[in-house]
Amino acid sequence: MYVTRFLHLSIAGIEPEEGRPAPDRLIAGRPAFRTWNADEAEGGLYAGIWEATPGKWRVEYDEWEFCHILAGVSILTEDGGEARTLKAGDSFVIRPGFKGTWEVVETTRKEYVIRVPA
Repeated sequence: MYVTRFLHLSIAGIEPEEGRPAPDRLIAGRPAFRTWNADEAEGGLYAGIWEATPGKWRVEYDEWEFCHILAGVSILTEDGGEARTLKAGDSFVIRPGFKGTWEVVETTRKEYVIRVPA
């Protein structure tokens, strides 16, 4: 029996998980998140689409994440580093240990692939 190893990244038919930053991380606004996990594999690998409304909060990454911005504008600032404005078409990697702030200026939607450390 043939089983495809190809997955088209689509959120059709997937109910999003909804959330907000933890109150102790919130800096400004009332940002809300929606996350569509389209795929999950053994070993802590996830892929899907994430969306957030305007606001600013502190972030700390233990995982490795590849992101591709589909829509909107955000500013990602690493503690002690420069502010990076991210917009549709931008791709980047956030490495474990990253600490800083994520500010959504215009509702932002991104594709992601996350690898959680073992």
